Amino acid sequence: MKKIILLFFLFLFVAFANAQESSKTSSNSLTLSTPAISVTIGGDFVINGTFPAYISERVDAFITRMYNQAREYALRNITDPKLLQTLNKKLEDYSLRNITLKRSDGTVLHLDLMKFRLTGNFKNDPYLKNDDVIIFAPVDMTLDFFTVSGAVNNPGKFPFVEGDKLSDALELAQGINKAYENVTQAAIYRLNYNGEKMKKIVVNLNSNFPLERGDRIVVLADENQKKAYSVLVLGEVKNPGPIPITKDNTTLREVINDAGGFTNLAWLRRAKLFRGTNLKSVLEDELGLNLEQQSKFFSDYPNPIMYDYERAKMLRMTTLTEADTGYFSIDELVRQTLNETIVNLDSALDPGAFIGNTILRDGDIIYIPQRVNSIYVYGQVQKPGNIEFVKGKDISFYIQKAGGYGELAEKGNVSIIKGGSRAWINAKVDDPISPGDYIYVPKNPNHAFDYYVGRVATYLGIIGSLATIYLLLKSL
Repeated sequence: MKKIILLFFLFLFVAFANAQESSKTSSNSLTLSTPAISVTIGGDFVINGTFPAYISERVDAFITRMYNQAREYALRNITDPKLLQTLNKKLEDYSLRNITLKRSDGTVLHLDLMKFRLTGNFKNDPYLKNDDVIIFAPVDMTLDFFTVSGAVNNPGKFPFVEGDKLSDALELAQGINKAYENVTQAAIYRLNYNGEKMKKIVVNLNSNFPLERGDRIVVLADENQKKAYSVLVLGEVKNPGPIPITKDNTTLREVINDAGGFTNLAWLRRAKLFRGTNLKSVLEDELGLNLEQQSKFFSDYPNPIMYDYERAKMLRMTTLTEADTGYFSIDELVRQTLNETIVNLDSALDPGAFIGNTILRDGDIIYIPQRVNSIYVYGQVQKPGNIEFVKGKDISFYIQKAGGYGELAEKGNVSIIKGGSRAWINAKVDDPISPGDYIYVPKNPNHAFDYYVGRVATYLGIIGSLATIYLLLKSL
């Protein structure tokens, strides 16, 4: 750490020297047609010293220029990411508040460049004069601070300056957020010196109440519920897309009506309602949808920490075996990622239907797939693909339509994968098949001769061990 700090000050020294030289020679420096003045920077800033300034330059422009020059020279040749991060943080460790400007005629001004940048009030950003001295006060944001939250435009943590009042805090927070109504009070939470007791002080916003270090200000207002509540309707409706809803008061029927109703191709028995999920990749990849415009409904990736936490809660008191736990983890990931509910929307638009009265929540997704009238046959068949569904036909019919079994097909282990639930069923000739189902024919592995030799050797080894144990027990 000491080495990093020494390097930091070395870079600042180089920056200081180069900044002075650059101010004389660079294209940004003063020319003969622009009269120059000298300004000194002191206190807790990234560089200290006396530098030339433009006669028409204000304090903020001068400070910004000197900071950028010092930063450029200090970081120019640094390639170590950790050192770069450390120096960047150190360079930004200064306060724009409580700046003292001393003039040669004895005038002393107290400036607040943070207020200037937020409000544009030039009272805090005067023009420079020759021999001005700008002094930055030290600040410790772990102690010299106050916070503002609640019904303001710019909540945050701000440096505290002696004499700050509630009006200063509201100014730095850029005033009251107009989205809130009837905002008249603020609560100030104030700890005592040893931090063991806290006092809550409720004051009117126009009271100009004096602040202390460490005050936490909450501008009080009832939560504004006028938010962009909406659900996303995808698939076979006439007007798919986001549908505005009310908070916990809009029904599924109302949303379907607002989406223009179902198309003639809607498969209502396979419709799905997704809630509170991470579906962007699932819907894009598996359903071939482009949801870039609907990014508000999705996070980029599942939260691995929350997934592990939820899985740990589920497994904490389980009696599953080690092998079963692995399968359960797969099912748990599917549950957390999708959180889907298969809903039959056949009667969703009927006024008295229960499913139509389902209350939707902000961010819900309704997907109505297109009706499928085929069976997909794949695996060890000659021509895998979609086969038109024929009511009453069994698996042998569809396998024959797919060109029949392949040479390595394991005919006794064919599976039907149900299209809705993706459940696997060991197929029998008389098992019912529905549109959208899958028929999978697995491969009977064709092992080399060495594989069978190894298996036989293993079995012979087991038999030999059992024989040895038997003879030992017999002798005893």
